[in-house]
Amino acid sequence: MAIELHGYQYSVYSWIARLALHEKGVAYDWVEVNPFAQNIPASYLAMHPFKRVPVLVHDGFVVYETGAITRYVDEAFEGPELQSTEPRTRARCNQIMSIVDSYAYWPLVRQVFSHGVFKPLMGLPADENEFRKGLEAAPRILSALEKALVEGPYLCGNQLSLADIHLAPMIGYFVLAPEGKALLQGHLRLRDWWADFSKRTAFVATTPRLPSASL
Repeated sequence: MAIELHGYQYSVYSWIARLALHEKGVAYDWVEVNPFAQNIPASYLAMHPFKRVPVLVHDGFVVYETGAITRYVDEAFEGPELQSTEPRTRARCNQIMSIVDSYAYWPLVRQVFSHGVFKPLMGLPADENEFRKGLEAAPRILSALEKALVEGPYLCGNQLSLADIHLAPMIGYFVLAPEGKALLQGHLRLRDWWADFSKRTAFVATTPRLPSASL
């Protein structure tokens, strides 16, 4: 049963897909693809015409878009169920995933992490204004996520779900900026969830290794 995950080592969405596979206990082959490279292989563009990552290939079946990948991984393979069958819990899970994609990704990752952490480490020019815009937007996003949480150790109650898997890498990058970490501390339930989730074996195993500050 051939399973390949094509992704970029620093991509937060590739991280999400990897985390889902690890939580399900699914073995896979990693294929590195840099979507920012000038010469992306034609074979990859044939799978993903929009030149983004990740892409999952399973016995000839090709699927892109991270939410589609993680749902497929949950439904196609044995392992712990990551989606509730209870309508309201499932809706809350999907709501949190949508909040992450629509409102959290850009400020938390593309602004705060990219300009406050990643670009300086890579020796690339960073935009302080973009970094500040991300920090300004973050409290509203964190408050919305805090309000959406269900009672229990996980975002949607007592069971690990795709919502946890979708949000955790975003927060993982966001808190690498000291300012981001400080903002998270003001949202107590989200802070406590993160303190526990960030120690999970699968999360630690899939966390990207960033370049050193001496780069």
